[in-house]
Amino acid sequence: MPKFHITTLGCKVNQCESAGLAFKLVNSGWQQAQGGQAVDLLVINTCAVTGKAAMQSRQAVRQAVRENPGARVVVTGCYAQIDPQALADIDGVAAVMGTGEKLSIADAPNDDIDDIPTIRCADVMGLEKFDPLPQWGATDRTRPFLKIQDGCNAHCTYCIVPSARGPSRSLAPDLALAQLRALAQAGFQETVLTGIHLGCYGHDLTPPTTLDDLLGQMDHEGAMARVRISSIEPKELCNAIIDRVTNANCLCPHIHTPLQSGDDGVLRKMARPYTRDFFRDRILTVHRRIPDCAIGVDVLAGFPGESDAAYENTFGLLEDLPITYLHVFPFSSRPGTPASRMANPVPSDVIKARCAALRELGREKRRAFYSAFIGRSARVLVEGSAPLPPGTLRGISDHYLPVLFSGDGDLKETFVTVRVERMGPNLELFGTRV
Repeated sequence: MPKFHITTLGCKVNQCESAGLAFKLVNSGWQQAQGGQAVDLLVINTCAVTGKAAMQSRQAVRQAVRENPGARVVVTGCYAQIDPQALADIDGVAAVMGTGEKLSIADAPNDDIDDIPTIRCADVMGLEKFDPLPQWGATDRTRPFLKIQDGCNAHCTYCIVPSARGPSRSLAPDLALAQLRALAQAGFQETVLTGIHLGCYGHDLTPPTTLDDLLGQMDHEGAMARVRISSIEPKELCNAIIDRVTNANCLCPHIHTPLQSGDDGVLRKMARPYTRDFFRDRILTVHRRIPDCAIGVDVLAGFPGESDAAYENTFGLLEDLPITYLHVFPFSSRPGTPASRMANPVPSDVIKARCAALRELGREKRRAFYSAFIGRSARVLVEGSAPLPPGTLRGISDHYLPVLFSGDGDLKETFVTVRVERMGPNLELFGTRV
């Protein structure tokens, strides 16, 4: 059987789509290559969210061509949509497929091609339909992603994603529930709901619906033991969603939301539709309703015009709030976005220093949150064996705690109760099965 391999860069949505493509390829007669096996088809699923991501995508393509001289190399994903010619110009690339054509790679991956790479990148701004992803048969993840939304209508001034993904589109509730059931029937115990702008789920459907409505149906049906929300915007982190997470049986006590900046002036320049006070209220409301809730936050350092005072506003807000961890990103100018034309860019060494300080703050927050669980029991979904020490299993708790404990490898994809006993130097938690 011909063999394929998919290299995925970027977000959870990209990972989910790679799983869907792999599933289609397997059903088309292809075999997923294992480590070290020669491949006939190599797909690079690229990312364009930052300049560094675009650079890493180009590097991944060149490496794929160099290390697999006999393979057909096909490039897809967000960077392929944004700048297909830059990828087509790389020697050895057979085809460049946009985000709307990604799954069609499985339809005819061995089409005859000319010496000039084929570029198939339709305009995504006219996309209206959400295409379901059959992913559950082609993932080795213990907690597979379930993509229920794509695209974004927000157009933040720093973000290229709407140009790569198109407008917001949603998976119909009956299809989302059917995919959830299929994942459960395949033996999975947790799924992570993903989307580009997840909080806008259902607004485009007829009749319109909401993410809260879908979460309520998932909880009522009870097909999946654990459902986790990947990320939700502050404006969509409404009281109804917080109440749902508080009361639902299947929803994990875990919220991830992007702040980006804690300075109102910078937020306005970013075209973010909230203030620092609004964000503070949302986080404090979550913490008040669900005291042990894991709260993750995205923050962007070095936006054009971000003064020392603006940065301190961001740092101070995050320092004061009961958050669990930070995902810190340096500002990266993306051609075609309004931010790329803004004055007063922040020097790269300043951005680097701000990112380092924010990451250290995130580490301190994570340490404090983890420490609060020492001496307590946690329900842990076993993901597999840890590298060291021998005989150690690793898993994830409801509260997004990484836990290591001694046990049998046969426990993978089962729930166990672990008493958390100590924290290691790298913030790993060690415990004993109860």
